[in-house]
Amino acid sequence: MPKRNIYLKMKTLSEALEIWSSKTGTMRTDEEIIPVTAGLGRVTFAPITARRSVPHYHGAAMDGFAVAARNTFGASDTNRLQLDIRTQAFAVDTGDPLPPGTDAVIMIEQVEQVSDKTIEIRSAAFPWQHVRKVGEDIIAGELLLPRLHVLRPADLGALLAAGAAEVSVFARPRVWVQPTGSELISASRAAVAEPGQIIEFNGTILSAMVAECHGIPDLREIVEDDYECIKRSLQDAIESQSDIILINAGSSAGSEDYTSAVIADLGEVFVHGVAMMPGKPVILGMAGGKPIVGLPGYPVSAIMAFEQFVRPLLFSMQSMDFPEFESISASLGRKMPSKLGLEEFARVILGRVEGKVVATPIQRGAGIITSLTRADGILQIPQEQEGIEEGADVRIRLLRPRNQIDFTLVMIGSHDNAIDLIANEIRARDGRIRLSSSNVGSLGGLMAIRRSLAHFAGSHLLDTETGEYNYAYIERYLKGKAVRLVKLAMREQGLLVRKGNPRNITGIDDLISPDVSFINRQAGAGTRVLFDYLLQQRGISPESVKGYDQEEFTHMAIAVSVLSGRADAGMAIYSSARALNLDFIPVGRERYDLIIPESAWDDFKTCCLMDVIVSDEFRRLLTSMGGYDPTESGRVMGIWNGYEWTERQV
Repeated sequence: MPKRNIYLKMKTLSEALEIWSSKTGTMRTDEEIIPVTAGLGRVTFAPITARRSVPHYHGAAMDGFAVAARNTFGASDTNRLQLDIRTQAFAVDTGDPLPPGTDAVIMIEQVEQVSDKTIEIRSAAFPWQHVRKVGEDIIAGELLLPRLHVLRPADLGALLAAGAAEVSVFARPRVWVQPTGSELISASRAAVAEPGQIIEFNGTILSAMVAECHGIPDLREIVEDDYECIKRSLQDAIESQSDIILINAGSSAGSEDYTSAVIADLGEVFVHGVAMMPGKPVILGMAGGKPIVGLPGYPVSAIMAFEQFVRPLLFSMQSMDFPEFESISASLGRKMPSKLGLEEFARVILGRVEGKVVATPIQRGAGIITSLTRADGILQIPQEQEGIEEGADVRIRLLRPRNQIDFTLVMIGSHDNAIDLIANEIRARDGRIRLSSSNVGSLGGLMAIRRSLAHFAGSHLLDTETGEYNYAYIERYLKGKAVRLVKLAMREQGLLVRKGNPRNITGIDDLISPDVSFINRQAGAGTRVLFDYLLQQRGISPESVKGYDQEEFTHMAIAVSVLSGRADAGMAIYSSARALNLDFIPVGRERYDLIIPESAWDDFKTCCLMDVIVSDEFRRLLTSMGGYDPTESGRVMGIWNGYEWTERQV
């Protein structure tokens, strides 16, 4: 049994790239002969010479009459010349071959037809006038396209015109994609997955990325965490027709991570561990003359490592120029800490707020695939930097087209399931607009509005002295910032417990039992403010609630924690309990509002948002989710000019 892998010689990203390039930079795929019609975007393997001339006959370049130029000499306005259609002039259309004995074409507009047998001309033609001569475009035997030429649409036409039905190109790299892990099951078995079993989806992601880079993926069956099994799989890959081998998972330093040892057994490991995050456990090696990349098991790590090491190799093996990612300048929405010595790839959402592009970081976990599905871009933080300050100018690598930024409606603040419903309804009304949300709690949403980082925020902050929602917090935190307070809905808050309520929890007072574990919302969340208020009303100290310090950022995350048994109870809205079939113990109703800056009020995206939330269809859908009263959704509850309320609803 091989020894456990430890990162003793981890390389920086630049060092690893240099080593990898030195080992694989000159590797190319073999020649492949393909139909010209399938050649778009491929790279020529060898120079191509024309097999025939284009055109291969003298042809008319205009509609008119073909003539022998010598027969027209002397014709002028004062000396009109008549030609016999049967023997001296011949009607032709563009592309027709010239009749024998002719060497010019007179345009039809310059001819006057006297009779069915005679035409009259007023000027002489010169030899080869309006004629496409043999080889005018391409001459047989001349160089048509050089080696290493990327075939474009016009090139395909030229090849076919010159008599080439097939073309020699660099073959597409064949990539062996090998998922490993005893805990993995195929997607077809998702319905019967047991605790500890994980649906294998990294292989599909990696295969799609291979295809994006013009490679041919070969996704293999899952191999369990067994040294000999992985070794046999790698041996099969080496002996196959594959050009590159990807092994997913088993690249870290765990007791069942065998990838590095297997590669070393059958070949050589160049790098094990790169100072990048996510993606640190990547392995770079070679066996049987084939590049091997051991990709981490966490999906975001695997994707980042693929982009750094596999993507460039796929392009270079086809002699293709490596396409640079499109990027854009942005202002960083909040401070971004980073570990010194690690090249970090942080995911961000982008939006143009008050004229500037703002990048707001989102979840950073290597296993959180939704951090990439939600992200608009990636911020690469150099290893020598210990984070980036809020407001700093940064360069963001785009994950979406640049023009989508102006159509992104940015929401930051308290989570509510209604926000997802709004996003879908906005999309249905205007397919250009995309709602991008970041769940940082109600207070975090106010801070985002104050710093001009969002088009609107979601908030349900209770003023425990007055019993009102949001007014006092706007007065406190948004001085000098004009906003409108818009009611979205009244909603039910309560305790979520597993079906059947096995702990017999009846209310807040039961949470002090040592047998009951609780899952809390993060500090600054409106739900957390309400919960703390309820504890205070009852004289309950937070320390007496087991799990008070365990936090989640969304209502659905609270619901999942209860459903999975991580906690016996959590406080969240009714719709999240209903979504996961949990029991719900009501503790009260609250108002959930949207806070919209005046600067964004007339924006077309905000107008679409308002059109949605005042619509009967939205109110019907929200009511059907349970726990909501959207009767007054869209009602402006107050207008704050930055210093006082110019309007305020009771």
